[in-house]
Amino acid sequence: MAHDHSHHHTGDDSRSRLLWAILLTGGFMVAEVVGGILSGSLALLADAGHMLTDTAALGLAWFAAWISRRPPDEKRSYGYHRVQTLAAFVNGVTLIAIVVWIAIEAIRRFLSPVAVMGLPMLTIAVLGLVINIVVFAILHGGDRDNLNIRGAALHVLGDLLGSVAAIIAALVILTTGWTPIDPLLSLLVAALILRSAWKLTRESGHILLEGAPDGLDAATLRCEIPEQLEAVCNVHHVHVWSVTPGRHLVSLHAAIDEGEDREAALLAIRTLLAERYGLDHATIQLESQHQCPDEPESGAFRRG
Repeated sequence: MAHDHSHHHTGDDSRSRLLWAILLTGGFMVAEVVGGILSGSLALLADAGHMLTDTAALGLAWFAAWISRRPPDEKRSYGYHRVQTLAAFVNGVTLIAIVVWIAIEAIRRFLSPVAVMGLPMLTIAVLGLVINIVVFAILHGGDRDNLNIRGAALHVLGDLLGSVAAIIAALVILTTGWTPIDPLLSLLVAALILRSAWKLTRESGHILLEGAPDGLDAATLRCEIPEQLEAVCNVHHVHVWSVTPGRHLVSLHAAIDEGEDREAALLAIRTLLAERYGLDHATIQLESQHQCPDEPESGAFRRG
């Protein structure tokens, strides 16, 4: 019960942080769009585009955090926690799409330069930086193991970097009149965003594909469980995956030596999985030694 209470408390905190982020980001987005149009700055418009998608991304993250609280039911026995990972994946893909758009627009600006009003651009970029710092601080103080929060924070970090780029570009334009700095810095920000977006998309996609958690795979369990437990002669049909980061599950078949106490062996396997590998949710099928596969799985350890 204490675990459930802690989980709900963390969920409430995440939703509260996301709601504040939505209000601040969405509120300033309108001003930045207007400023970008009036000043003719691609850096500002790119930043405004970030904030527009960020508002939607934060809304998606908030919805995912809200629906993940729903308890398991007959159709979804694991509950709705995976929705947060799905939201993180969508946010990662969206960030990659934004990077592509910024790159295309920057190339167009290089080929067809346009006049940029430095002072309005500088004013709005500074205000945007302040808003983004506040929003990022709100999200960064949340649950760092939550992919959903991380995805939302990456969107805001992209905005923060975009605001910094717009400020630098505005200062260069005001002092030198060199307008290519605007699309040039936009490309730099896009490259920085792409790296984090790709990492988020890859990590969330790995979980959605039922991939094994980092540092833990089926081959490791097949080999190490029989090595650690004398009663177990073989482990096979091993599957290990995650519902969300930090919430891992495993299912396996374990063949027990003849004459061994099966209940004691089962308890020993569960204890080993929990204490050594952090796998608290395990589905284990016990078999007799003669039920072992004739050909053990690749990387398997088999005694006898």
